[in-house]
Amino acid sequence: MSMRSTASVLRRSALAGATLMAFLAPVLTGVGANAADEFTAAQKAEIGTIIKSYLLENPEILRDALTELELKERAAAADARASIVADPSSPLYTSNTGAVVGNPEGKISLIEFFDYNCSYCKRALGDIAQLMKNNPDLKVVLKDLPILSPGSIEAAKVAAAFRNQFSGDKFWAFHQKLLSSRTSVGQAQALAVAKELGADMDRLEKDMAAPAVIEGIKETDRIAKELDINGTPSFILGQDVVVGAVGETELQTKIANVRKCGKALC
Repeated sequence: MSMRSTASVLRRSALAGATLMAFLAPVLTGVGANAADEFTAAQKAEIGTIIKSYLLENPEILRDALTELELKERAAAADARASIVADPSSPLYTSNTGAVVGNPEGKISLIEFFDYNCSYCKRALGDIAQLMKNNPDLKVVLKDLPILSPGSIEAAKVAAAFRNQFSGDKFWAFHQKLLSSRTSVGQAQALAVAKELGADMDRLEKDMAAPAVIEGIKETDRIAKELDINGTPSFILGQDVVVGAVGETELQTKIANVRKCGKALC
């Protein structure tokens, strides 16, 4: 999974610490209308000293509080995810910013958030290809989430412009070739692949600069944040969010379950 996931963990930890201190501050300082009326300055100082001493002697309280806060945040994120993936009218499904490959009329949908510079996405590419081959009823929606580098953003812009000219198998060929690159991917590499596959380069470069391209990338980023998706690859399948390159076998099992009962887990 991409490094944005690690950064998210650090941010959540910092937020948990800040939230805990914000909660303790009124107690430690005696600030607040009621406390200010009921305690003298000396009493407030004494209360603060007692609480500080207790926390220093029992630091596990802080650890337990942070753990509890993290659990609550995860539960809230899971509830938000469930609400979004269960809503067929959500932008996750109605947005046209993704490329559709496989069977565009397929009854089973697999949505992938990816980055052209993500090594785990490269590893998952063969899994997606095999899943489409083994499941003629599978519709795959590729959503470009360029979070790793400026080059990823430039590659995403080229891909969006290429999608204006080609769809289906032709876009899949572009996607496979670019994602299979063993070097860092940026604008130059993406343009070279587009040219090789017969794109109208004048039109493509014009489309790359269109506001709709940038807005499409931003929209995908907003959807990912609403789903608390912080890394690539991440998949949406049968109202389930699957994070990481979990492999063909696990995804195939979930596809079979969706075919059987309409959910990734029957």
